[in-house]
Amino acid sequence: MPVGRLTIELSIEHAQSIKDRRPVVRSLKDKLRHGFNVSVAELDDASLWNRATSGAAAISGSADYVTGQLREVDEAAQRIAAGLGAEVRDSFMEILD
Repeated sequence: MPVGRLTIELSIEHAQSIKDRRPVVRSLKDKLRHGFNVSVAELDDASLWNRATSGAAAISGSADYVTGQLREVDEAAQRIAAGLGAEVRDSFMEILD
């Protein structure tokens, strides 16, 4: 059964503290989780205020389905991040069989 994982690295230039960073990361996680029914988690320890790494995971009976779903999640993450004043600096996907 294929499992897909998407890692998203964000740049939050306006963040001057952890309090500025937190709502951006939380909002992105919530919107992706509810919009695509994928598992989403923050992956870093929040030591840098203007950077964040999040991950999304999906499982299905079809590798093509998981790949397509995570591509849509990636595109949505870029739109959502831009709306929150952040930028997706890098993203990468891996499908595990």
